[in-house]
Amino acid sequence: MSKLMSSIDQRTKLVGENRLEILMFKLGSRHTFALNVFKVREVLTMPTLNKMPGSHSHLTGVINYRGKSIPIIDLRRAIQLRGNADNYEANNVIITEYNRSVQGFLIGQIMNIVNTSWSDIQPPPSTAGKNHYLTAITHVKNGDEHELVEIIDVEKVLAEIIHYDTTISEDVLDESISEHLVGKKILVVDDSATARWQIRETVTPLGIEVIEEKNGLNALKRLKAWADEGKNVNDEILMMFTDAEMPEMDGYRLTAEVREDERMSSLYIALNTSLSGSFNEAMVKKVGCDRLISKFQPDLLVEVIQERMQEALSKQSN
Repeated sequence: MSKLMSSIDQRTKLVGENRLEILMFKLGSRHTFALNVFKVREVLTMPTLNKMPGSHSHLTGVINYRGKSIPIIDLRRAIQLRGNADNYEANNVIITEYNRSVQGFLIGQIMNIVNTSWSDIQPPPSTAGKNHYLTAITHVKNGDEHELVEIIDVEKVLAEIIHYDTTISEDVLDESISEHLVGKKILVVDDSATARWQIRETVTPLGIEVIEEKNGLNALKRLKAWADEGKNVNDEILMMFTDAEMPEMDGYRLTAEVREDERMSSLYIALNTSLSGSFNEAMVKKVGCDRLISKFQPDLLVEVIQERMQEALSKQSN
């Protein structure tokens, strides 16, 4: 297993090239599921679990991981997977980092790692309904056939276990600036409905209107449509928040495409991502994002919006 995961650090170069690698696994059904390798720290064989009386039903316990206690989530239970699991053996744990926190997901058989492109990653079908736990799907070649792989919306899984408060601290609001935010629009680009909801719930009390897109390609089409109509993109929206990882086009490529189009190159772009680390900081500078925000931090979201509003007001007065 250590050999399987040993080259994760080398794979980070795929990010920013609209490519990714997914770790595929089973959860006791005919379905194959996956997570982005870039979010994975390590894969462990079943460790010793310490029970937590009174904890959330999806938590199976905690383990000691590199000197720290981290929660272990039963992923099959968390995504409410139905069907017979008599032959299912949860014997592996994927250690991941999302939203500045480390947690483990209890899974079954590890399949393999596949190198693919975000352009081959598609949104879940509309027939999946609103209560599914998928952020995307893809097809992976398996012999002479193509196997459907379902990529799990981890942010939704975590939001049902961890309470994310969208309240803004009073000392963050600058009334001299916030009064100008009423009626302003921002574009939020994220494949996770949970992540979009978090931003919407944070900023709408300020009178801000949120325009949502589920992936970078759709966002780029919207921006280009405004520009093609002769509209000034900066008049249409105050700024754009974009996730890093999305079906069809990731946030890095989206930002690069915006910067290359002189009609919209000055758009203020904040990368709002559950990824972390110095690599991500380097990618932000490389593609030209204005800010990097690790999810989920309501106060920081508002601070960035206010800073952008202040910048816009200053340009108007000059």
